[in-house]
Amino acid sequence: MKERLKKLEQQARQLEPTAKERDHLLENAKRYGADFLDNLPELPAYVQTNEKGRGVYDLPFEGQPKNFDTILQTLKSEVDSQGLNPASGKHAGYIPGGGLYPSAIADYLAAVTNRYTGVFFSSPGAVRIENMCIRWMCDLIGYPDGAAGNLTSGGSIANLVGLVAARDDSGISANNFDRAVIYTTHQVHHCVIKAIKFAGLSDAIIRTIPMDEHYRMKASKLEKQIQSDIEEDLIPLVIFASAGTTDLGAVDPLDAIGDIAERENIWFHVDAAYGGFFLLTDHGQEVMSGIEKSDSVTIDPHKGLFLPYGSGALLVKDGQKLYESQHMTANYLQDTLKATEEASPADLSPELSKHFRGLRMWLPLQLFGVAPFRAALEEKLLLTRYFYREIQQIDNIEVGPEPELSVLFFRYIPEEGDANRFNKNLTDEIHRDGRVFLSSTHINDTVYLRLAVLNFRTHLEDIELILSVLREKIHKLTGTATS
Repeated sequence: MKERLKKLEQQARQLEPTAKERDHLLENAKRYGADFLDNLPELPAYVQTNEKGRGVYDLPFEGQPKNFDTILQTLKSEVDSQGLNPASGKHAGYIPGGGLYPSAIADYLAAVTNRYTGVFFSSPGAVRIENMCIRWMCDLIGYPDGAAGNLTSGGSIANLVGLVAARDDSGISANNFDRAVIYTTHQVHHCVIKAIKFAGLSDAIIRTIPMDEHYRMKASKLEKQIQSDIEEDLIPLVIFASAGTTDLGAVDPLDAIGDIAERENIWFHVDAAYGGFFLLTDHGQEVMSGIEKSDSVTIDPHKGLFLPYGSGALLVKDGQKLYESQHMTANYLQDTLKATEEASPADLSPELSKHFRGLRMWLPLQLFGVAPFRAALEEKLLLTRYFYREIQQIDNIEVGPEPELSVLFFRYIPEEGDANRFNKNLTDEIHRDGRVFLSSTHINDTVYLRLAVLNFRTHLEDIELILSVLREKIHKLTGTATS
């Protein structure tokens, strides 16, 4: 047996590179990353190919090792040179993830040290870092000291956990889920609808409250609907409001909704995944006034704080309610009860094993301070308003409401022919070109183009290029010059 163990050990030790091998890997990876970032300003925002990354299958998993340079070349040609380029400042379609460079360094450090941050006992310092990030975000929302939260993979999981906490706090059980009522609008993110299903509430009643001309929930209609449901012996369960809808950037009247939720004793959840960090600006505080009245909030650092994808957060005003919803014990974890000075992430989330996500947020905030983040967010607000003004200088452009945050929509109305078809063709032309990226949406069967400005690398020159490309493509499709 010892002979067999020695032979296996010799093979297994290949998994631990020597210092020289580590230097080689790091140097090549560093060069690859530097090359990408150095060339990023000239790279397209979107690249369409026929193969769509199929070349990755040319490197199957095999018993023998492959050269690192060969692996990096495949990564470059089949992954990082195709499809969307969210790292580009010219990506202004879907709300992008950020990709701060220090966060990449933080992820490297977190992965190398491999700290387990599920429970305080295992890595108290790492858990304190994550709780420090959560406390800072709770302060931003305006939550009291008893608030708690969890760093998630994104807004979808945060919304799901928030809904489960609301469900558990309500005291309802499966035998009356069909009487439970969830209030939202047609602009709610589709992950909320998925969360309702995953939370076992498929039998619940979903009320889509009418919106005003700016696509914001009408608080008066919400109150009237709640009263009607109570009279029908239904159970108002949770209100899902938005602080920056993904589609159009609308902010529901949070202050008025908060008052209604308090009067009727209904859990009030705000999906601020996209818009929440605009609270760092005076404008954001104004348009999101009342968010502090919520019971829970979803907020995504990989959006408004420009971190890499996989950085979401759920915040709950009464942290004990989140704990009661998520906490569970196991015999093999009895030793962890020795250290309970701070809340353990595993007690506030469905996750047990998890990445040390907090380091990618903590490190940039320490390194840069908050001021550059605030400036970048103010810049995005102004860039959006600049685009909103300038796009109207193009003949036959129709715009939606003035943007509340950094998302807006518009369309071109041709002199003749179907407007929807024209705007679909316009979107396709922009995608084929690839220099910039915009996305499209449809509202009441009308096709619009969307501009979403939230990449920290997006500046005035990028907005000017987007406007130039739009004029060029409209001219191509119409055969007429644009003003």
